[in-house]
Amino acid sequence: MQNIDQVLESLSEIIEETEKENSVLGYFAVLYHRVTWKVKEGLETGYFEDPKRMEKLDVVFAERYIDAYYNYKENLPVSKSWQRAFELASDFWPITFQHLLIGMNAHINLDLGIAAAKVSEGRSIEELGDDFYRINRILANLVEEVQHNLATIWPPLRYILKHTGQLDNLMTDFSMKLARDGAWRFAQVLHKPGEKTYEECIMERDIAVVKVADIITNHKPRIQLLLRLIRLGETGSVRYKIQKLKNRAEQGG
Repeated sequence: MQNIDQVLESLSEIIEETEKENSVLGYFAVLYHRVTWKVKEGLETGYFEDPKRMEKLDVVFAERYIDAYYNYKENLPVSKSWQRAFELASDFWPITFQHLLIGMNAHINLDLGIAAAKVSEGRSIEELGDDFYRINRILANLVEEVQHNLATIWPPLRYILKHTGQLDNLMTDFSMKLARDGAWRFAQVLHKPGEKTYEECIMERDIAVVKVADIITNHKPRIQLLLRLIRLGETGSVRYKIQKLKNRAEQGG
């Protein structure tokens, strides 16, 4: 892929495929399509200091996910982070929000740093700093938007989020990890690996990101019970929920 329009086209193909297959992997694809539209808007409105470089970053970043998706479908190796996210698709109990978060975990906490280091080859990575945080803000802000959208799939979720701290804590814990400088530090390390090889740095980071996935999938009994009640309340087929999320995104909500 050479530009952001081709990224959007590829993501649309994944969404269409997952709809036909009734696959929960479509949840993240819809979210990521929304993210990419936000980035495209930023490129067109002067949000980024260096639009050309940021479009390249978006393409390299997206290819990490798109390649992982098709490699997994063809039983080819993928990162441990994406392996964990894709394997969750065969489990009945995770709620839609968990599927989205575990995909965001793999893509942001692992792939974003790799993409940032790649587009900075041959130049100072510090030049990318401000724009890196701008794209990270787009990604982090979508967590709250996702929460709102999911409440349209199961309206009682809005009440639960308002009157209990359980899911808010789950979201806050994850958002705090996104807000930290981990992805940027990882990009800096990859840019100048030092004593370790480039591959060793990625391998270590991949293992660490899988541990973050435990925050999303493993909970105390009380929270697990609440999540299971929500899951049972998520009526409608996977295809229906993908279409619902897609429609909300197209409406800008």
